[in-house]
Amino acid sequence: MSYKVTWADQRINKNEKAKLKEDGLDVFKDLPELVKHPFSEIDKSYYMYFKFAGLTVQKPQDKGYFMMRIKIPGGRINLKQADHIAWIAKTYGRGIVDLTTRQAVQYHWIPFEKLPDIFDGIASVGLTTAGAEGDITRNVVDNPLSGIDANELFDTRQTVLDVYKRFQGNRDYSNLPRKFKISINSNIYNAGNAEINDLAFTPAIKEINGQSVQGFNVKIGGGLGMLPYLGLAMNSFVTPGQVADVAEAVVALYRDNGPRRSRSKSRLKFLIQDWGVQKFENALREKVPGLQTAGNSKIVGWSNGTALGIHPQRQKGYYYIGVSIPAGRISGDDFQAFVDLAKRYGKDELRFDHGQNLIIPYIAEKDLETVKSADIFNRFSTTPHQLLDFGTTCTGAEYCNLANAHTKEIFKPLLNNLDQRFTFEKPVTITLTGCGNNCAHRSIADIGIEGVKARTQTGDHAEGYVLSVGGSLLNGGHFTEALKGKLSKDQLADALAVILKDYQDQKKLEETFYDYFSRQGRFHFQELVDQYLSQLQEALK
Repeated sequence: MSYKVTWADQRINKNEKAKLKEDGLDVFKDLPELVKHPFSEIDKSYYMYFKFAGLTVQKPQDKGYFMMRIKIPGGRINLKQADHIAWIAKTYGRGIVDLTTRQAVQYHWIPFEKLPDIFDGIASVGLTTAGAEGDITRNVVDNPLSGIDANELFDTRQTVLDVYKRFQGNRDYSNLPRKFKISINSNIYNAGNAEINDLAFTPAIKEINGQSVQGFNVKIGGGLGMLPYLGLAMNSFVTPGQVADVAEAVVALYRDNGPRRSRSKSRLKFLIQDWGVQKFENALREKVPGLQTAGNSKIVGWSNGTALGIHPQRQKGYYYIGVSIPAGRISGDDFQAFVDLAKRYGKDELRFDHGQNLIIPYIAEKDLETVKSADIFNRFSTTPHQLLDFGTTCTGAEYCNLANAHTKEIFKPLLNNLDQRFTFEKPVTITLTGCGNNCAHRSIADIGIEGVKARTQTGDHAEGYVLSVGGSLLNGGHFTEALKGKLSKDQLADALAVILKDYQDQKKLEETFYDYFSRQGRFHFQELVDQYLSQLQEALK
């Protein structure tokens, strides 16, 4: 550790006090001794250290099982790694792999006593769980099609790896106030979801000394959670070669100045709200002198970071297949089937997008029909057109200690119900989160569903859901606006159908849901929900 702790004498929370005594990455040093004892002997105060190893103690917390997340920078793996991901699911994860909104994978039911062996296996294929959770730099995300995308300015894959390597295992940056998320993307449709990251590099061009230079503009202080904030533009242009230095300087400023008193208000977004962008940028320029002012942004739209369907790559004669993985959950056997398909017809690579889906790149044009006829595509779609294809969910109350309601178990039946009733020309995104923490990106969906605590008519505790509408990252972004009224699981489909039918009947030609929301406003949708709930009350009389 080469930095000086400046916050030891400040008023800080209990996690911060613990991190002054032991670095989060020490969990890997502690683990061989810990597993010699029953999990029940581990004090709960140690649970936060597991997060630095990509582990969350799964509920019920006394059983010694974990949710485990693997870091996959840019969402790209080779097929040896893919084989191992499938093997972990089948050997330890009760046959299931969950794909995440940050281009990574996670599991449940990972047994405590097997962790050293599991970590050794993950390391043997060049992957890691270190920093997949915890108060540290998280998985660096990228355009899921980087290097094969006709809509990107340039290939960002090496830049992503440079930033990943700068922080990975680096104890100078393993004690941050909270998690830190970085997005790097040169796709003109904002495929890196810039505005919801702590630090985002977005495609831009700058005239320097008479030359047109491709690089990035910078956004800072975005993030979701209970109090979402959209990232704000800095007046800086960064070349690909400067990205790692700028990222390191930003993380150092956050480490040394970020709030550590309250866990709920410790993200970089709160420091930016306190300091303002200009003060932060001035401090950044002291660390990285000579940065150019912002260039000409090349962002022209928003793809939501998804890459579904069969499309030509920038490499002539090759196609990628973006496979919809409903609710982001896939069996180890089905995952292996995609790996085997890539082995036979692709190159040494699989990818993940930001919508919990899987991508097989480098399918030769001559092989397309053969690949499309593979048995696995009887169960997974290559022609996304349904609501289910564009939805995302968090883990929910099945395993998550924070969730108020179940998610993945109800999501597929819910959206299958709606898909039987509606067909739309433009995708409509519906997300379901088990609490207010926004893990499934509820705040940027067309329609967000949040699990809440509720009561039945007889006063018993129950799982409830509330709706919000109108999320987007177009033109700097707009978060969903909440609608009043709690719904039960059984009421969700009909309540959503009221909103979707109104959109279907009243929208203009080619009008997206977000455009329709912008035209109608929140109160229009509130009236629809109010009418639905009123009709329910009348029916009960």
